[in-house]
Amino acid sequence: MATDYDAPRKTDEEMNEDSIEELKSRRNDKNSGKVDEDEVEAAEAFELPGADLSHEELTVRVLPRQADEFTCASCFLVKNRSQLAEERKGQSYCVDCV
Repeated sequence: MATDYDAPRKTDEEMNEDSIEELKSRRNDKNSGKVDEDEVEAAEAFELPGADLSHEELTVRVLPRQADEFTCASCFLVKNRSQLAEERKGQSYCVDCV
């Protein structure tokens, strides 16, 4: 936004008068910004975490852990052997967790 530095500046009184006039006009339009919305209708669109998903079907094919994969003992993710950092006491750890 360009500023005209040569224009006369307003005093504090003039700035207060402008803001009071603006506030008065806004007070009259106070209810104009409200949106009529049915709360029940709006709530139906939201899905809360932990919602009952028992009626949903699994659409992804899940495979058991393969021979070239391991489960990290720290993050419990199944990862490829190329992600194996170390094995301690019979437990495998990935490079991200070590």
